Amino acid sequence: MTTNQPSNSWQPLLGGIIAALIVLIAFNAFVIINPGQAGVLSILGKAQDGALLEGLHFRPPLVSNVDIYDVTVQKFEVPAESSTKDLQDLKARFAINFRLDPIRIVEIRRKQGTLQNIVAKIIAPQTQESFKIAAARRTVEEAITKRSELKEDFDIALGSRLEKYGIIVLDTSVVDLNFSPEFARAVEEKQIAEQKARRAVYVAKEAEQQAQADINRAKGKAEAQKLLAETLKAQGGELVLQKEAIEAWREGGAQMPKVLVMGGDSKSSVPFLFNLGDVQ
Repeated sequence: MTTNQPSNSWQPLLGGIIAALIVLIAFNAFVIINPGQAGVLSILGKAQDGALLEGLHFRPPLVSNVDIYDVTVQKFEVPAESSTKDLQDLKARFAINFRLDPIRIVEIRRKQGTLQNIVAKIIAPQTQESFKIAAARRTVEEAITKRSELKEDFDIALGSRLEKYGIIVLDTSVVDLNFSPEFARAVEEKQIAEQKARRAVYVAKEAEQQAQADINRAKGKAEAQKLLAETLKAQGGELVLQKEAIEAWREGGAQMPKVLVMGGDSKSSVPFLFNLGDVQ
C-alpha cells in the first residue's frame, strides 16, 4: 500500500525569499557618507547624538533613517530692504556663500530641518536684519560712496547672527544696490552744483592770480620810474656845477678848470678829464 507524503516544493522558494530578505536587511544596516556630506541618524523618529561623517556607518535596519546634508559651500542670493540714517529707502541683493557646520549637523536637523528651511527661515530673515543694521548707520549717499564699509558692517552682523545656528558665512557680495528715483535726481543735481562750484573757485583763483600779476607789474614799473627819476636828478646836479664853473671862468679870466666826467654807470664807467676851454 502506497502512502502519499505532503509536497515540499514550496520550501526552496521560501528559503530563497528568506535569504533575499536577509541580504536586503544586511545592506540596509549600513550607510555610506561621502566626502562633503554629514548624516543624522534617527531611530524610530528620534535624532541620535553624534553626526555621521564621511565613511561607512551601521544603522539599525527597518527602524532607522539617515538624513544626509551637503556641508560643502552653498550659495544663495537673498534680497533685503532698509531705510538709511536720512530716512531714504535702500534696496539690495546679496549673494551669501556659506556652509553648514558638520559637527553641529544634528542640532541643525533638530532645530531647522532641511536646507530649504534653513535658507527660508534663518538665512533670509537674518540677512534682512543685518542689512538694516548696516544701512541705519549711514546716509544713502554714504551707503553708495562707501559701499565697502557698508558691506563690512553687513558681514560682521550676518556672521555673528548665523554662527549661533551652526551656519558658517564664508563670503558675501553686493549683487545689486538700488535707491529711489527722487534720490537719484538729487544726486545728479548735487554733482552738477559741485562741478559749478569747483569751476567758480577755479575762475576766482585765476582772477586773483591775474590781479597779483598786475600788481607786481605795477610795482616793477614804479620802481623803474623812481630809479630813472633819481638818475636824472643826479645828472642834472652835475650839469649845474659845470655851468657855474664856466661862468666863474668867464668872469674872472682865470685858467679854464678841468672837470672830471663819469661816463654812463658810475660802477662800470671810466673817468676822464677834459678842459672846459674846449667847450664851445
